[in-house]
Amino acid sequence: MKKLIIALFLPLFISGCGEKPSKSNEINLYSQRHYEVDKLQYKKFEESTGIKVNVIKANADELIERMKNEGKNSPADLFITVDVGKLYQASQMGLLQKIKIPSILDKVSKDLIDKNEFWVPITYRSRIIVHSKDRVNASELSTYENLADEKWKGRVLVRSSSNAYNQALMSSIIANLGTDDAAKWSEALVENFARDPKGSDRDQVKAIASGQGDIAIVNSYYIGLLLSSEKEEEINAGESISVFFPNQGPNERGSHINVSGIGLAMNSPNKENALELINYLISDEAQKTYVSNSFEYSVNPNIEPDEIVQKWGEFKRDSLDLNMLGKYRKDAIRIFDKTGWK
Repeated sequence: MKKLIIALFLPLFISGCGEKPSKSNEINLYSQRHYEVDKLQYKKFEESTGIKVNVIKANADELIERMKNEGKNSPADLFITVDVGKLYQASQMGLLQKIKIPSILDKVSKDLIDKNEFWVPITYRSRIIVHSKDRVNASELSTYENLADEKWKGRVLVRSSSNAYNQALMSSIIANLGTDDAAKWSEALVENFARDPKGSDRDQVKAIASGQGDIAIVNSYYIGLLLSSEKEEEINAGESISVFFPNQGPNERGSHINVSGIGLAMNSPNKENALELINYLISDEAQKTYVSNSFEYSVNPNIEPDEIVQKWGEFKRDSLDLNMLGKYRKDAIRIFDKTGWK
């Protein structure tokens, strides 16, 4: 009887030993992004490829710490942030591997590409100035630096210095002007605040609408989200302001931008699937989905912005190496602390 059992199972055992493990049908995505459009993107990807996207959401610092602690056993395949500074930090910590695939990089504007090859941008946005249509004339505005002028005393609205968007902006100021001038600018700007920093970018626009201040520093896509909202309060807030792109003069550097980008985890267990998702997110189809839902700018130069965004006109963007937004991050935080930007 024992010989019979062995005879029956031996062929199955031998056959099983010769088979390669089946390809995983999933991706583990560690994401800081918090937009509804992302759910739509992953659903479309899953339907077209059959690859399931498992999303783990948290703020970027928490995700970086998690990958660090998980080490070689980390299930993370991809790391997505809304701030290139966090991608730079992850790459410096050895948590990302290089992405050297021409078919992916060829679709992206050259000035948005990571020169160190650790991340790929999927969208970008500008940190703009918005102003009250009734109380401010666009001719009064010019540069980020001009916001420190005394004429804006008690009129400037902005969110907390703990926010990555403001940290990235300050990092760009440091990279372009130097630490001393950046500190002087911050000190003077704080004197012009209409109130202590609080709330989101949307809240700064709403504060202009309610008369608490006249100008605000916000990310461009939030204006699109307000104007397309189903809430009357948000639409009214969006319609109460005008968009202004700073530093656009002939000898000016251009408006500060930041990217939402994606990095390939160093120990990605599903690398092939991960690269397939990156390739999808920068495809024409996915880029059109981003611009029409989140009102971000496409990293593909052939994709036009949404109609709402097009009304603001084209702008010159700062050509600074985006990794500088990570390199000078600690200096930016020190300046915030020193100058009282809460």
